[in-house]
Amino acid sequence: MKKRIVIALGHRALGTTLPEQKKAVKTSAAVLADMVEEGYQLVITHSNAPQVGMIHTAMNEFGKTHPDYTVAPMSVCSAMSQGYIGYDLQNAIRAELLKRGIFKTVSTILTQVIVDPYDDAFHHPVKVIGRYMNAKEAEAEEQKGNYVKEEPGKGYRRIVAAPMPKSIVEIDAIKTLVQNDQVVIACGGGGIPVLQQGNELKGASAIIEKDYASGKLAEGVDADILMILTNDKMVDIDRDTEHPRFLEHITVEEAKEHIAADQFGVNSMLPKICASVDFITAGRGRSAIITNLENAIDALKGKTGTIITE
Repeated sequence: MKKRIVIALGHRALGTTLPEQKKAVKTSAAVLADMVEEGYQLVITHSNAPQVGMIHTAMNEFGKTHPDYTVAPMSVCSAMSQGYIGYDLQNAIRAELLKRGIFKTVSTILTQVIVDPYDDAFHHPVKVIGRYMNAKEAEAEEQKGNYVKEEPGKGYRRIVAAPMPKSIVEIDAIKTLVQNDQVVIACGGGGIPVLQQGNELKGASAIIEKDYASGKLAEGVDADILMILTNDKMVDIDRDTEHPRFLEHITVEEAKEHIAADQFGVNSMLPKICASVDFITAGRGRSAIITNLENAIDALKGKTGTIITE
């Protein structure tokens, strides 16, 4: 029985600009193909912060200079980023697998994720998005009901909410592909946040934290392993002390103790640890790994990385 892994690619695995992404996905594809050769079933998700920011800025600038066109809502920008990243990523993985004589379909699923309209996050937006604006432009954004934040000396930028994911709309389609041993790319950038209104799904002005969506995806496909790739080889604690420590193998309870002690950055490592804990406690025999792309294969073999288990 093949082990099933959900692997969340971070910013370094994708690059920022179009040329950077083309180059970065080839490196990522080689690592992912190694996992396929090791006998894993892959479900891949990824970040999208630079890409969705670029798309949001471009679409809004286009709307300003072409009055007949409306600006693109966040949900549409998120959908565009999923397609754009998925296109490069699936083609790079397909090419790498074929080079190794492996014939396997690689598919990108445009994924919607339902969020709660009453989530407190909508009252406390934290995710910065888009270009810098002057005071007049920022005021116009606020008149539309959007939130803005001033960065001294730079200008204003729009900020959006980061609600928690509740369920994945396309989970059955994703599971069907995985059960047929196909490589699947889904929930890119945390998924497209949507609000359920009867039979309709309405795009929300928000961004879902990629790590929490990755955990929800791993639960939905009943994965054995959730691997979150970041910039560091291992998770560390006591970083600002004379004796910082790297975490090699910890239990869920130990992870909860470190969370309670505020050992992890709120907008960096904390979501990764919390998503890992939630995923592991939602089933039996599960584990989570946090490491970087360069050490992903060794981490799967238990040689490095931070491994969290029951």
